[in-house]
Parts: sequence; C-alpha cells; structure tokens
Amino acid sequence: MTPPDRPRRSDQPRRATKGRASKTPTAGRESAGTGRSRVGAASRRVAIEALIRIERDGAFANLIVPRLLDRADLGDADRHLVTELVYGVTRLRRMLDHRLDAYLLRPVDTATRAALRVGAYQLIVLGTPPHAAVAATVAAVSGRSRTLVNAVLRRLAAQTADSQLHPAWPDEGTRLSYPDWVVEQLTADLGEPGGLEALEAMNHPAAVTERSDGYVQDLASQWVADLVEVQAGQRVADLCAAPGGKATAMAAAGAGIVAAVDLRPARVHLVEANRGNLGLSRVLPMVADGRHPPLRPGSFDRVLVDAPCSGLGALRRRPDARWRIEPEAVPRLAELQRELLAAAVELLAPGGMLVYSVCTVTRAETVEIDRWLADKRPDLVAAPDPGQPWTIEGRGALLAPQTAGTDGMYVLRLVAPAGDGSAVSVSER
Repeated sequence: MTPPDRPRRSDQPRRATKGRASKTPTAGRESAGTGRSRVGAASRRVAIEALIRIERDGAFANLIVPRLLDRADLGDADRHLVTELVYGVTRLRRMLDHRLDAYLLRPVDTATRAALRVGAYQLIVLGTPPHAAVAATVAAVSGRSRTLVNAVLRRLAAQTADSQLHPAWPDEGTRLSYPDWVVEQLTADLGEPGGLEALEAMNHPAAVTERSDGYVQDLASQWVADLVEVQAGQRVADLCAAPGGKATAMAAAGAGIVAAVDLRPARVHLVEANRGNLGLSRVLPMVADGRHPPLRPGSFDRVLVDAPCSGLGALRRRPDARWRIEPEAVPRLAELQRELLAAAVELLAPGGMLVYSVCTVTRAETVEIDRWLADKRPDLVAAPDPGQPWTIEGRGALLAPQTAGTDGMYVLRLVAPAGDGSAVSVSER
C-alpha cells in the first residue's frame, strides 16, 4: 500500500514539504552574535526536537514535523528549513554519523547527536556558510554539550571547506545512508547499477504532485489508479483502500460504486474524510479484513489490491522508513499479499480485471507474487502492458524510483475468463 496521500490541508503548508531547500536558505545566513542568529537558532531548535522525538520516541517524521511547526512562531523560510533539516538528516543520518564520528572520542546522547547531525547536514549537503551553520546550530543547544557541538562542527567545517579532501566511505550503505540489508536487497533484485541508482534517487525529496481535484498524490499512484481502467457504472472493490487516494480517483473516473475496505478504523476514517472533501458519495468505506471481505463473490468488475508492502520503492517519501523496516518483513508481507490476492480473485465477475500494486521493487513482492498467482489461477490472462515509463517484469510492470522521479511501483493486471470457469480456487494454497 502506498504511503499516505492526502488532500491539501491548511495545517500542512505545501511550502514546508516541497523539494530541497536552496544552498543558502534565508534562515541559514545569520552571523554569530546577532538577532538574526537567534532567529536561526529557533528553526534549528525545532528541527533538533523533532529528530530527538523520532529517534528516542519512535515518532514519525510526517506527523511530528507539522505538530511542532504548529507550535512554533516561524516564518515561511524557517518552516521550510525545519522540514528540510528533519527529513534530510533522517534520510542521511548514517552518512552524517560517519563524518561526525571522526571527531568524537566517546558516545554522545541523543540530543547532542541530533544537534551535530543538523549542523553537519547544513555543512555537507546544503552548503550553508560555515559561520551561519555553526553559530545558529550551537545557539540552539543548551547545557554542557554546547562546547562539544561547537568544537566538532568547526572541525567538520574546516574539512568540508577543503576541496582537496574527499571522504573515504567504508561501504555503499554508509555512502548512501541505508541499512546494509536494504542495499543488498535492492542490488540483488535490480542488479548492482540499477539498485544503486534507485537508492541514490530515493535520497532526494519527493516532488509534490496534485490531481486535477487538488488531491496531493504521487504520480505513480495516479498512474496505478488509471491502469484499473474503470468504466462508467462499474462496481469496484478496493481491498486496502486507506487513505483513499486510489478509491477516490476511481470514483471520479465514473465507477458506479467503490467498496473501500481497510482493516483499521482510524484508517477508514481517512477514507471517509477524503471522500467527503472531494464530494464522492460513490466511495463506500468499510472496516474489514481484506483477506475476508464482506462482499459478494463474483460481483465486481474491477478489484484493486494496493497491498501493504515493504515500501522499498517509496523511501524518498518516508525518510524514517529505511530505519524501521526489518529484512524479515519482506517474506512476511509477501505472505499477506498472497492471502489478499486469494480473496480478491473470488470477487471478480466474469471478464473482470484484478489489479495488484505495491510501492516496492523486491522480487519477493513483485514477480514472485506473479509466478505464484500464475500457478494457482492459470485462467487469469495478463492485460496489455502499460507502456513507458513502465518496464515489463513477468506479466506485470515495474517503475523504478530513478525512472520517472516518482515512487517505485509494481503493477500486475489480470483479466478473468468471460464465462464460468472451473479453475482451482486460489484459496486452496
């Protein structure tokens, strides 16, 4: 299932989430000892607090940043800088730590580490002038660690300013700032060049894209909804519907009804809110397990399974996800995907189309799912390939993160026989 798409909301300013900050953001030009330095310290202080909450308390970046910004008295440039610092540091913390650890003789606490990372990100990635990056970051630190932060950042600034010095990376995981297993997984599944290119691409912020109705949704997710090819009046089942991006898109395309199923009540409330905001009464949210949907078998023209997945194709959008996901999750989620598909195919009307999508690029969750389904239901026929920018993988198609500047995505479209068939049920696994 793709990361949460959302309609535009007044409490989520688009300026705070669009792209990468400039090389010398307004909030980063302060000189030490001036009033502007105190203003710059305020934005760094909010960023440091967010990073502490993410690492110490397990907060999610996309939730904690808006919450802290709502409480802060910051202008637009500083709000943008806070978002850039939190998301950027969270993505690149392994690389930043490698650079910082060269100047540390002992472990430091979470708050000190967060401040060091904020300063290092400005120096290494944003190219903020050293006097501004160091002074404003140090001013945001209280207590005895201020002296340490000042000393380490000044030494890092001196090295960063020396164009003749290039850091030696011990491995690709450190250079690209991912857990080793993620690097190994994607290079194994996409090949070394393709895997490394995908990882590089996901270190850049996601672009903000809107549908014609104002709903904010990644282009890859919009394309998946289009590939369901909903016709006017058709009955559609969306078995993993929250937060409702694809369900509302399919309703807007003319579906007669869209049964929008999701397991958790809080997630279904998101579908209800998005349906209401967009005025789409044909979306019918319901709390249910997609593996056992309370829907009549054989009665849907289109069934979408936008399945829960490892999300390894959408890491640009969820900066903390790379540090949360565990390697054991991939086979566990593949099993869940098979169970969802087993239920989904039973809902298809004769001639109906099943669409399976995931925002990941692992073989276990893409082509191996296709092979399993081909074995269990050989009567399902592949729909035509979607064309560029998708590339054919098995009977489905893959969109790598570096291909179109979108989330990585896999889509598989299969059409049921037009008449009654006698194929073995997928549930007989």
